[in-house]
Amino acid sequence: MNLNIDFVHFLVVTAFSFLVGLEVKSYRNQYITPQEESLFFGDVRTYSFVGILGFILFIIDSNLHILYASGFLSITVLYALLYYKNLQENQRSILLYIVMLLVYSFGSLIQIQPLWMTALLYVSIVFILNINKGVEKFTHEININEFETLSKMILLSVVILPLLPDTKTIPYIPLSPFKIWLAVVVISGISYSGYILQKYFFPSKGYYLTGIFGGSYSSTATTVVLARKAKQIQGYGVIDAAIISATSVMYLRLIIIALIFNMDIGKNLIIPFVTLSLIGFLISLVYLRNEQKTQEHVEIVDRNPLELKTAFLFAFLFVAMIVLTHFVTKHYGTSGLEILSFVVGFTDIDPFILSILTGKFSIVSTQITAAIMIAAGSNNLLKAIYAIWFGGIKNTFKSALWISILGIITIVWGLYFEHII
Repeated sequence: MNLNIDFVHFLVVTAFSFLVGLEVKSYRNQYITPQEESLFFGDVRTYSFVGILGFILFIIDSNLHILYASGFLSITVLYALLYYKNLQENQRSILLYIVMLLVYSFGSLIQIQPLWMTALLYVSIVFILNINKGVEKFTHEININEFETLSKMILLSVVILPLLPDTKTIPYIPLSPFKIWLAVVVISGISYSGYILQKYFFPSKGYYLTGIFGGSYSSTATTVVLARKAKQIQGYGVIDAAIISATSVMYLRLIIIALIFNMDIGKNLIIPFVTLSLIGFLISLVYLRNEQKTQEHVEIVDRNPLELKTAFLFAFLFVAMIVLTHFVTKHYGTSGLEILSFVVGFTDIDPFILSILTGKFSIVSTQITAAIMIAAGSNNLLKAIYAIWFGGIKNTFKSALWISILGIITIVWGLYFEHII
């Protein structure tokens, strides 16, 4: 038997409205004091009837929807009267008014959009009403300036990016301004994800997780901070495990970057980098196994990777690396690129790696893969130096030794990559 579609829609709207009413009742029981109850109107039945009313009025006047709009205005007027009273009681919340309007919209939404849209709206209402305490905690702990920075970056990406020319207008640079800034946005987004995970979602889950999530943002910065911590507490094998895990995550991060910008290079890097990453994780787990885990908070970095200064500096270094790589490959060939890769590894390797992934150079994919591996390997040597320098040889010798070994293996593998495949 085929059910009438309007009948199905009516049942869905009634059910969703009733359930939202129950959630509102639960919300008021948890967060509204008995003295404040008089400042709100509507119970479970009210929300049910509001949803039904929206459905009926939308059907009755299906062309102009004047009746539906009138119902919307009527609810608004009623709440305006209540809100005036609330102001006299020093109450300013309009949350439940917004929820009631959303319930009222069920009737129209289900008729003009697919069913999943109404279901999604219902789930969103229930979810947001139930995370009140979590939201309050999050907003108290978060640095609002970081989300202002995110807003600026989104603005620059969404507004400015489409306006940039997608043709090669800069002399000696094989990329258009559009692709240069797009690359900066993508890399900044990857770093920002790791930064947010480490700082807000896993800020005090122990040193080992700090190493993992910090490595997704910056394995070098993570190594420096953990090495300093090792000097303070001395003798913690978990610090060695965390430093090694940060480098292990770096390999996976570079695979993701390569797959985004050059699929062939990314595929070339999967076997060597996944292998090296697994070796690193296995070594780190050996040091972690017999250690007592600590929940002490470790702050990796307080600089948002989406800060405009950071983004513009990265863009400058990216362009500079494109020019330098083009010059080296043109005049010194593969040998020059290998030397450049090794030297660049002792700096920030992201601009260099991005330049050879996106630039149009007279080198084959295997040479690009080898250059990335050499740069990653020498960057490991830099982190080993940092670990000893900031942590002291007694405290971080083991982790420095292992990431040095991983670095040497990576460099050798890169030098012989063309002969191995």
